[in-house]
Amino acid sequence: MGAFTELDSLQERVAVQHSTRLGLSLTGSAALALASLPFAISPAAAEPAKVAQSKATDLGVMSVSLKDAVKLNYGLQGQLQGAGTPNEAGIGGFIPLRVDTQSVTFLDVLANVNFADYPGYSSIINTTVAGGTISTSTRLGQRWLNGDRSWMYGVNFGYDSRPMATGPADTGVNVSNSQTVFFQQLALNAEAVSDKWSALGYWLMPIGQYGWGQNTQAQLNSVYGGDSLNTIGGDIAYNITPEVKLSLGYYYQDGDLNTADSSGVKTRLGYTIANGVTIGFTYSYDAAFQSVATGDIKWRFGTKGYGSPKKQKPPVMPIIQALNATPANRDVRVHDAVVAALQFGCWVVVGFYFYLWIFGLRLLPFIVMVILSAQSPCQHRGFLFLQLRPKQPKRLPIPGTITTLRCQT
Repeated sequence: MGAFTELDSLQERVAVQHSTRLGLSLTGSAALALASLPFAISPAAAEPAKVAQSKATDLGVMSVSLKDAVKLNYGLQGQLQGAGTPNEAGIGGFIPLRVDTQSVTFLDVLANVNFADYPGYSSIINTTVAGGTISTSTRLGQRWLNGDRSWMYGVNFGYDSRPMATGPADTGVNVSNSQTVFFQQLALNAEAVSDKWSALGYWLMPIGQYGWGQNTQAQLNSVYGGDSLNTIGGDIAYNITPEVKLSLGYYYQDGDLNTADSSGVKTRLGYTIANGVTIGFTYSYDAAFQSVATGDIKWRFGTKGYGSPKKQKPPVMPIIQALNATPANRDVRVHDAVVAALQFGCWVVVGFYFYLWIFGLRLLPFIVMVILSAQSPCQHRGFLFLQLRPKQPKRLPIPGTITTLRCQT
């Protein structure tokens, strides 16, 4: 009986040892198998895959169908007078011609009514602009997204026209025979837009009768000639928030009158108020126009919510918005100056006057001034400056007269 008890005890110990060895063997095999996997489970290795997989998802752009997002949109736009540009308001439309999975071909058209300048303040330097004309702008372009839709690139080109009616001068100079003249230009824009940053380059090249390099000027009135400006520039913008964008830019302007050739800088703050409604404030400075502040507003319909960053979270709008956006830089920029013949005539008259004064003929210059000042300036360009009134007049040394003379360059 004792033998059987001892045998049972031995069998139990053998079973326990076998079970222990089997468990250890299975545990080791499992550990070996896990260690030999090509993608071992570790936080450091899993994180990049997780980030790569969720990057586009977090931005939301991969799930957006361009056929749903890019649609015909139209609306109103307006702006206050700026450096060589008028007060204006009008209608416009963005027309998608072809929409693919990653690209858009479009046509954008604008028509604006041009209004008069602020009283006593010329938008083209000397001569005030009168209202009642209609300017137009057309752009044909292509925009496309990169592979992960983190950037949008685009290029567009087009034609702009601007009939310009003129009024009095803001310099105190009496002018007559005010004219309505016609300016036109070709435009080229290149753009790149991401979730936070964007860049834009542009070239506005005057063409036609008063085109760049033609060495011709439009006679605006009896004193001043006008010229459209060849402008090359670039802007860099940053989205402070999905609704607020700040941009900084540089431009160089060149005209055939050679009086406005200079570099300039500008900055713009844009704010999206609601779906499709955007306002902006722009400040620019250059040697010709000096400091100029202006504002603009745009209201677009048909954006299906993609015109407003507030409509979707997380904010994916900067990239999708860019596909629907109306191209910038649509105005023909104009400046004016005293025509060359009058500048030469000014110094001829001054020299003639002082020649007579030196030799004591005090009455004769006064008589000549009265006679020529009463005549049409267009008939006596060489002596027109006899009738000009200066902002800071200097009295001529003729007793009993109040005639003043100003040479303007």
